Amino acid sequence: MIIYNVTINVDFDVHDQWLQWMKESHIPEVMSTGLFLDQRMCRVLADDEGGITYAIQYTCADMATYERYRDEHAPRLQAETQKHYIGKFAAFRTLLEVVHTS
Repeated sequence: MIIYNVTINVDFDVHDQWLQWMKESHIPEVMSTGLFLDQRMCRVLADDEGGITYAIQYTCADMATYERYRDEHAPRLQAETQKHYIGKFAAFRTLLEVVHTS
């Protein structure tokens, strides 16, 4: 299993609008690709003076499935985020491989 983790720090002045957009539009669009098994959105518990930080995690079966998402869907979905919130967030992405679950 692969976890695609997107960590995003969003500015305070657009936070509420961005959070609603993520829950109602962006995350459902990512999930509608049919490539991810589940998702979760977590708020990072830190004192961020420059905004509020979240980690959004999407789980997929294997690396080939993630690569399909990356190649076929990610550019369009990332462009949508830029269109709505350019200059109002910073994001970085990491891939995690699940090596053990209980």
